[in-house]
Parts: sequence; C-alpha cells; structure tokens
Amino acid sequence: MKRIFLSLVAIFFLSTAIAQVKDWKLGIQLWTFHISSFHDALIRVDSTGLKTIEVYPGQKLGGGLAGVFGPAMDAAQRKTVRDWLASHKIDVHAFGVVVCDKPEEWEAYFSFAKDMSIPVITAEPAKAHLDVVNDLAGKYGIKVAIHDHPKPSLYWHPDSVLAAAKGRPNIGACADIGHWVRNGLDPVECLKKLSGKVYGLHVKDVAEFGNPKADDVIFGTGKSNIAGVLKELKRQGFKGFFSIEHEANWTSNVQDVIADAQYFQQQYKQLK
Repeated sequence: MKRIFLSLVAIFFLSTAIAQVKDWKLGIQLWTFHISSFHDALIRVDSTGLKTIEVYPGQKLGGGLAGVFGPAMDAAQRKTVRDWLASHKIDVHAFGVVVCDKPEEWEAYFSFAKDMSIPVITAEPAKAHLDVVNDLAGKYGIKVAIHDHPKPSLYWHPDSVLAAAKGRPNIGACADIGHWVRNGLDPVECLKKLSGKVYGLHVKDVAEFGNPKADDVIFGTGKSNIAGVLKELKRQGFKGFFSIEHEANWTSNVQDVIADAQYFQQQYKQLK
C-alpha cells in the first residue's frame, strides 16, 4: 500500500513538472510496452504520469479490436483508437520506426499519419526511397525523422543522416542516443553534427560504450550522458519530442520509466 501511495505521489509531481517543459515534448515510445496491446499500453502510460507517446506500426490493438496499429486500420478502428487516446488525454507526437520494401508503400503511411493527426514519421527509408519520402512529407505536411539503429544499419552514423537530409527539406533526424553509444559514438558530438536537423529523440541510457548488445539502464546510471545531451539541445534551441524508450524489464518497467522521466526533469531544471 505504501508503494502504491509513493508511486501516485511521484506521478503527481512528475505530471506537474512535465507541464512546465516548453517546446520539449517528453513521452514514451510504445515499444517500451510492446508486450501489451495498444489498448493496455495506454493504461501503462497513464501509470507513468506522461501524456505523450510515439506509436509504432504493428502493435496489436487489443481492447476488443482485431488487427494492428497502422495503415490497415479501417475507419471504425481509427475512431475507436482516437476515442481511447482522448479518454486517457494522451497525444501522439510521432509514429515509427517505419520501413517500407517498395517506394509505393510509403503513401499509405503518410495518409494514415495525416488522418490520425500525427505530425512526425520516424523512419529508416532505403536510399532509393528518399526523394519519394521527402515529396510525400511535403504533400501531407508531415516531417520525417530518420532513426539510427546499431551497425550495420544504413543510418548508424549521423553523417549518413545528413547525407539523406541534404537537399530534402522535409527530412531530419530522430536521434537514438543509446544506439549511438552502442555504436561507439559520442551522442553530444553526434547532435552537434546534426544541429538544426534534429526533430526528435529516442532517449535511452545504456550500460556500456561501444557494445552493440549493451543493456538499457535507468537514466543517469549509464553511458549516454543524458545531461550533456540536454545541455547541447538547449544550446541549439531545439524544439521537438523526446521518446523514452526503455528496452528492459519488459513485464514491470513502469517504475523504470517513472525514474527515467524524473531524471530527465531534474536535468531539465538545471538548464534554466
């Protein structure tokens, strides 16, 4: 009972603090709760006190709905999902990571994101698809944030993201700082390279530098230098989203996410 009370107190203060973060949207990448259906993941999000999420394609809808989150959802499913989000007072700040095999597949994702009022698609497009993706982003008024996975991912290094964004005004970066650390890259230096092109981040702290299989750990206890990352983003005048992505302790990681968000808030306050 005491544990529940303390959790509720933490959520109250966390929610109050998050409301004070101007121009920076702190939320959760729902992959953190991928062992749950979308319906049940929203309940877990509620338990953290956070009110913004990044959704991903392929999560089972649940809650009495068949199918998965993504463009194949019909009009009735889309309405139900909107109703769920409204009832929880949760906003969607991004959708990804999206990967398509063929260039003609991309339009369905952009049309879906537009219909669901999602402003950013996090993606890893094939190089041959970049012009198509940039044009669709302009057509639908949606930004594309290129995500970095560990080597040998196409975009593991920020130079490859810069090359993809060059001459394509609708394409920027979704900086997964934990994967950079796994790749042996300094996240602060990577952000400096991408200055002005960072649309959002996947925020994770990892236990080891340069180990592609390094475990996720609670923010502030690993090698991602989250404090330095936030300081650099403030210097850049960053305005965008932060998706906490805690890929560990899958069955009971709500408290981990709360601890991550509290650390984020502590570091944010020190920037003022």
